[in-house]
Amino acid sequence: MQVDTAIIGAGAAGMMCAAYAGGRVLVVDHAKAPGEKIRISGGGRCNFTNMYCEPQAFLSQNPHFAKSALARYTQWDFIELVDRHGIAWHEKTLGQLFCDVSAKEIIAMLRGLMQQAGADLQLRSSASNFAKTESGFTFDLQTPEKKVKVTARNLVIATGGKSIPKMGATGMAYDVARQFGLPVTETRAGLVPFTFAEGRFAPLAGVATPARVTAGATGFDEALLFTHRGLSGPAVLQASSYWREGEAISVNLAPEGTLLSALREQRQQSGRRNFTTVLAQHLPSRLVEYLGQEFDLSGNLADWSDARLSAFVEALQDWQLHPGGTEGYRTAEVTLGGVDTDALSSKTMAAKEVPGLYFIGEAVDVTGWLGGYNFQWAWSSGMAAARAIAG
Repeated sequence: MQVDTAIIGAGAAGMMCAAYAGGRVLVVDHAKAPGEKIRISGGGRCNFTNMYCEPQAFLSQNPHFAKSALARYTQWDFIELVDRHGIAWHEKTLGQLFCDVSAKEIIAMLRGLMQQAGADLQLRSSASNFAKTESGFTFDLQTPEKKVKVTARNLVIATGGKSIPKMGATGMAYDVARQFGLPVTETRAGLVPFTFAEGRFAPLAGVATPARVTAGATGFDEALLFTHRGLSGPAVLQASSYWREGEAISVNLAPEGTLLSALREQRQQSGRRNFTTVLAQHLPSRLVEYLGQEFDLSGNLADWSDARLSAFVEALQDWQLHPGGTEGYRTAEVTLGGVDTDALSSKTMAAKEVPGLYFIGEAVDVTGWLGGYNFQWAWSSGMAAARAIAG
């Protein structure tokens, strides 16, 4: 089989690239349907981009690498594409955009674009034994029906990272990169819940509260969720990408900064009430009960001096916790690290030393925040490669 471009991986980046690369395009994926991560994302409604998508929302050893692709195919370009296909959407918090009806609409849109472009999609299939030739690449394609040798002028690796292995995620992209001499940075689970030893927060499982969670020097103000295994919720997932094994995280349970003045005011009006009863007006009651084991919350509110109130609120705003680890790739939304950006062109996503070889999407050492940023990276990097291929 001879094609102009072979794309390995029919996820967000691979489908986007296939829709616009032009020529004879072959897309190979081991799954029974394309876009499986799209389908399950956003509770089945796909958080397909973010209105505030900017380069600073991406982690990489080279923080400047993502700028070119993101600038040349922006969130507004993808929104225009979605609008053109009649897909209704809405904004949730912090610029996150979701389909009104179903993530399957995004998949159907991309499949339609691929069909218009004449791309050949081979599902339940695998590619192996990649080799470089003078004119391009060869590899073995195993479909449910047969095994064939494929010759392609361009080879695009869009197989993602290691996150959610139950969906078939592997480190294949990194293996291919290394085979062709491209370096791969350290990879680890990102956007992932923290775990704590001995079910530390099990009594609080299911309790959610607004918080600021900080790892390293970066903090996020969103919801925190206590679980049987540890901590989750958007604020925790965001911070996890900046956390390293053995480090502490800081949890601010009073992120609005108004708790101290509120307690002082209530002391004037309701001083005879038990302190925990008053605190439960500001924090979930189960959390207040739990904090009673961590801090001395005894006495009526009137018994609490300004100094004691201030010390307690300060402790609440910088609760130092040491996670035992994370839940790992099993539940991670993304993989941090990947194919080293030093080996790739930021404009085309092509390997600098291997003509015709491209890496796009999550396989690359570019990882976005939670909230549609990683899908935008998939669209932008996929389009960058497609435009370079199409000429």
